[in-house]
Amino acid sequence: MALRTVKHEPDFCVVGGGLAGMCAAISAARHGAKTILVHDRPMLGGNASSEIRMWICGAHGEDNRETGLREELELENLYRNPNWNWSIWDSVLYGAARNEKNLTLLLNCSCNDATISGDRIASIRCWQTTTQTWHEIAAANFADCSGDSILAPLTGAEFRLGREAASEFNEDIEPPVADKKTMGMSCLIQARETGTPQKFIPPTWAEKFPPDAFPHRGHNITGKSYYCNNFWWLELGGDRDSIHDTESLRDELLAAAFGVWDHIKNVEGHEGENWALDWVGFVPGKRESRRYVGDHILTQNEVRAEGRFDDLVAYGGWTLDDHYPAGLRHPGKPNEFHPAPSPFGIPYRCLYSKNIANLFFAGRNISTTHAALSSTRVMATCAMLGQAVGIAAALAAKNSATPRDIYNKHLSELQQTLLDDDCYLPWRKREVSTLSLNAKLSASTGDPEALRNGLDRSLEGNDNGWFCAPGGFAEYRFTKKEKLSEARLVFDTDLNKRKLNMPSCVRLDIEPAALPETLVRSFRLEAEIDGKWKEVARADDNWRRLVRVPLNVTATALRLIPESTWGAEQAHVFSFDVT
Repeated sequence: MALRTVKHEPDFCVVGGGLAGMCAAISAARHGAKTILVHDRPMLGGNASSEIRMWICGAHGEDNRETGLREELELENLYRNPNWNWSIWDSVLYGAARNEKNLTLLLNCSCNDATISGDRIASIRCWQTTTQTWHEIAAANFADCSGDSILAPLTGAEFRLGREAASEFNEDIEPPVADKKTMGMSCLIQARETGTPQKFIPPTWAEKFPPDAFPHRGHNITGKSYYCNNFWWLELGGDRDSIHDTESLRDELLAAAFGVWDHIKNVEGHEGENWALDWVGFVPGKRESRRYVGDHILTQNEVRAEGRFDDLVAYGGWTLDDHYPAGLRHPGKPNEFHPAPSPFGIPYRCLYSKNIANLFFAGRNISTTHAALSSTRVMATCAMLGQAVGIAAALAAKNSATPRDIYNKHLSELQQTLLDDDCYLPWRKREVSTLSLNAKLSASTGDPEALRNGLDRSLEGNDNGWFCAPGGFAEYRFTKKEKLSEARLVFDTDLNKRKLNMPSCVRLDIEPAALPETLVRSFRLEAEIDGKWKEVARADDNWRRLVRVPLNVTATALRLIPESTWGAEQAHVFSFDVT
């Protein structure tokens, strides 16, 4: 008897449910595309999930933190998860995908075959372990957000692997001769501080490290930092096959991980007496494997020139953080930080295949050189790339278009939709609605004009926001009765606050998770209808930065009235638009 096969025909199919794939699938679904997300693990989040637990890193510098879907997920976690519980974080990610009406989620489901028609993917075939079911998915467009780029060998899509020769793109951080070496993978460990001494007995197969091991790798468990130590340098495999050797590398990484904890606990001088091993990752978190080739390959020098591309749809801002391929076996420092500006733009042409007409990609596998990848690979950047791909896929579904068609015909719409969804694009300004621009804008206090300037964060010393005490108001007054469909609000989430990530090692005195004090907690909207003010919407426990409020009223004026914050004395609002 043949095993069951279920056939699907969505507009868009995403393979891989890390942050890039999640953001691609959710944003496509929110913009009307029937979407399927295929993920080979039981929980979403990839390297950020409870299985791997890497930090979500991104752009450095003042007011440069990534917003959009990435921040939405982390803000919900701060709201729902005061005790920093990893299962609750997993539930935040799961719920974000599960609750989208246009999104079908296939977990425990791995893609392992594809059918090609000319230069297009006709369908893919995926095996779901838990249901013993084949899923055949025929979509107009696909996105590979799997990290390892599984669709590349299945479709013949062009890709690169390893380090380019320095001379190919004139990159000074690359080796003289090209090779297949990559950055390695890590199995992280986490510890928890207790009030009493804790004994640790290592397994017999744990690696034994000498007393003077790790002179270039910080491994004292104590410290006053909120983040403590996440042991990212427990890394191997860049000098081997970063895909096909994963299982043997996992075994070696586990032996090293338990050996490192044995070293911390049972060799004098590490101050770990009251600390207990809390968790060890059995799924390696990868940094690099196959990288697709798109219509453009982003290089080190373009990163350093700030990437001011006409088609930028996301930005980076992590340093060029190149890890030595041997990882833990490299005798010197584990990595080199090479200068990079923050922010720098990433072009849309790096997010779709050069030779497969209906293939997007987002995450660490976009079209870059190895050198540029050393910055673009971090997860906050990958989440923005995924959101850009999702919106592009929705535009493609709406216009019966290919990824390249979006570049040629719909680029401005893609960029403006990203800005409207609170994805900051450096050197770009959001288009404000005509209704907002033509109305008279006033406020109970201060100058509210920044609320409609198209800039939704502080930039270069300009606040770009409006302050008021709780109970104050900003008001649009129209020249005639207007049918109002939606108010778009952007509140201040303190983009320089860094306590968004789940902690790695947990101190006894760790502070509970909490939303930024600057965020508006409660507000109401009032409309002037037939000469009388009427409350038309309110929120009493808001945790979002971007809030869209449906209205469906006809009015001559509309007021926003912030009522409270999560701790700040004044409310701070970046945007108040009405359509």
